[in-house]
Amino acid sequence: MEDMKGQGNGSRVMLMTFSEFGRRVAENASSGTDHGAAAPMFIVGDKVKAGLRGQSPSLAPADLFQGDVKYTVDFRSVYAGVLEGWLKTRSEPILGRKFPPLQLI
Repeated sequence: MEDMKGQGNGSRVMLMTFSEFGRRVAENASSGTDHGAAAPMFIVGDKVKAGLRGQSPSLAPADLFQGDVKYTVDFRSVYAGVLEGWLKTRSEPILGRKFPPLQLI
Protein backbone atom coordinates (compact mmCIF):
# COMPACT_ATOMS: atom_id res chain seq x y z
CA MET A 1 0.00 0.00 0.00
CA GLU A 2 2.91 2.34 0.63
CA ASP A 3 4.03 1.75 -2.98
CA MET A 4 0.49 2.47 -4.19
CA LYS A 5 0.43 5.71 -2.21
CA GLY A 6 3.89 6.63 -3.54
CA GLN A 7 2.58 6.18 -7.09
CA GLY A 8 -0.43 8.37 -6.34
CA ASN A 9 -2.77 5.39 -6.49
CA GLY A 10 -3.64 5.06 -2.80
CA SER A 11 -7.25 6.10 -3.30
CA ARG A 12 -7.67 3.80 -6.34
CA VAL A 13 -6.54 0.54 -4.73
CA MET A 14 -8.10 -1.68 -2.09
CA LEU A 15 -6.28 -4.73 -0.79
CA MET A 16 -8.26 -7.64 0.65
CA THR A 17 -6.71 -10.75 2.15
CA PHE A 18 -8.71 -13.81 3.06
CA SER A 19 -7.80 -17.36 3.95
CA GLU A 20 -10.38 -19.97 3.09
CA PHE A 21 -9.82 -21.80 6.34
CA GLY A 22 -9.31 -20.99 9.99
CA ARG A 23 -7.79 -23.22 12.61
CA ARG A 24 -9.45 -25.46 15.16
CA VAL A 25 -8.90 -24.78 18.83
CA ALA A 26 -7.90 -28.32 19.88
CA GLU A 27 -4.68 -30.01 18.84
CA ASN A 28 -4.88 -33.00 16.51
CA ALA A 29 -2.96 -36.28 16.85
CA SER A 30 0.25 -34.73 15.48
CA SER A 31 0.12 -31.78 17.95
CA GLY A 32 -1.04 -29.38 15.25
CA THR A 33 -4.42 -27.91 14.46
CA ASP A 34 -6.76 -28.88 11.68
CA HIS A 35 -8.70 -26.57 9.41
CA GLY A 36 -11.49 -24.71 11.18
CA ALA A 37 -14.36 -22.44 10.25
CA ALA A 38 -13.49 -18.86 11.25
CA ALA A 39 -10.55 -16.81 9.96
CA PRO A 40 -9.54 -13.13 9.89
CA MET A 41 -9.86 -10.94 6.83
CA PHE A 42 -7.88 -7.76 6.26
CA ILE A 43 -9.03 -4.93 4.02
CA VAL A 44 -6.70 -1.99 3.49
CA GLY A 45 -7.05 1.20 1.48
CA ASP A 46 -7.30 4.96 1.75
CA LYS A 47 -11.08 4.83 1.29
CA VAL A 48 -11.72 1.92 3.66
CA LYS A 49 -13.43 2.76 6.96
CA ALA A 50 -10.87 1.84 9.61
CA GLY A 51 -11.72 -0.43 12.50
CA LEU A 52 -12.60 -3.95 13.54
CA ARG A 53 -15.84 -5.61 12.50
CA GLY A 54 -17.49 -8.45 14.37
CA GLN A 55 -16.80 -9.74 17.84
CA SER A 56 -13.71 -11.42 19.24
CA PRO A 57 -14.38 -15.15 19.23
CA SER A 58 -14.75 -17.07 22.46
CA LEU A 59 -12.49 -20.05 23.01
CA ALA A 60 -14.70 -21.46 25.77
CA PRO A 61 -15.65 -25.05 24.90
CA ALA A 62 -19.36 -24.28 25.33
CA ASP A 63 -19.08 -21.46 22.75
CA LEU A 64 -17.47 -23.55 20.01
CA PHE A 65 -19.39 -25.13 17.15
CA GLN A 66 -18.25 -28.74 16.71
CA GLY A 67 -14.80 -27.72 17.93
CA ASP A 68 -14.57 -24.64 15.71
CA VAL A 69 -14.52 -20.98 16.65
CA LYS A 70 -17.81 -19.36 15.57
CA TYR A 71 -17.52 -16.54 13.07
CA THR A 72 -19.49 -13.34 13.69
CA VAL A 73 -19.24 -11.81 10.20
CA ASP A 74 -20.12 -13.90 7.17
CA PHE A 75 -17.39 -13.54 4.54
CA ARG A 76 -20.10 -13.17 1.91
CA SER A 77 -21.21 -9.94 3.60
CA VAL A 78 -17.64 -8.70 3.24
CA TYR A 79 -17.66 -9.69 -0.44
CA ALA A 80 -21.04 -7.97 -0.85
CA GLY A 81 -19.56 -4.82 0.71
CA VAL A 82 -16.60 -4.89 -1.68
CA LEU A 83 -18.76 -5.60 -4.72
CA GLU A 84 -21.38 -2.96 -3.96
CA GLY A 85 -19.31 -0.32 -2.15
CA TRP A 86 -16.05 -0.50 -4.09
CA LEU A 87 -16.81 -2.10 -7.44
CA LYS A 88 -20.28 -0.53 -7.71
CA THR A 89 -21.95 -3.72 -8.89
CA ARG A 90 -24.84 -5.79 -7.57
CA SER A 91 -23.62 -8.60 -5.34
CA GLU A 92 -26.65 -10.89 -5.52
CA PRO A 93 -25.98 -12.29 -9.03
CA ILE A 94 -22.37 -13.04 -8.09
CA LEU A 95 -22.97 -14.45 -4.59
CA GLY A 96 -26.10 -16.37 -5.57
CA ARG A 97 -28.36 -14.61 -3.06
CA LYS A 98 -28.56 -11.39 -1.09
CA PHE A 99 -26.19 -10.90 1.84
CA PRO A 100 -26.16 -7.70 3.90
CA PRO A 101 -23.16 -5.75 2.60
CA LEU A 102 -20.64 -4.78 5.23
CA GLN A 103 -20.12 -1.02 5.09
CA LEU A 104 -16.43 -0.81 4.22
CA ILE A 105 -16.24 2.37 2.17
